[in-house]
Amino acid sequence: MRIGNDRRQDDFEINVISLIDVLLTLLMFFVLTTTFIQHSRMQVTLPKASAEERDMQAPALTVVVDRDGHFFVGSDEVHGEGVEPLKQAIANVAGEDRERQVTIRADAMTPHQNVVTAMDALGQLGFTKLSIATTPTQSGTGP
Repeated sequence: MRIGNDRRQDDFEINVISLIDVLLTLLMFFVLTTTFIQHSRMQVTLPKASAEERDMQAPALTVVVDRDGHFFVGSDEVHGEGVEPLKQAIANVAGEDRERQVTIRADAMTPHQNVVTAMDALGQLGFTKLSIATTPTQSGTGP
């Protein structure tokens, strides 16, 4: 005589549907919160503000932005508002050479938008060698 149940015990099963839901939710979270690096067309040479002397040749093209937001290409003032008159003035001075070194010299009190407008105009024209001029800091002085 057999004591016990003749039936085999049911096979143990794991419900993976909820696990898949959690994994897909985590995957969507990581995809949506990941920052993607966008490479710029324009190479910007970041300035170094140190007091040491450098042996650099003078840049061939200079764009100056004063504190009132007026643009100067070389020594000529750009008349008009926005990017288009600035692009026209840069194209007139630079000609077809888009490999020239360009320096943006902006007043410390000029609005940031004016510097970005100058960079945008240079980028639209195809300039890739861009630097922003700074003045060297005095050693021993605080910020």
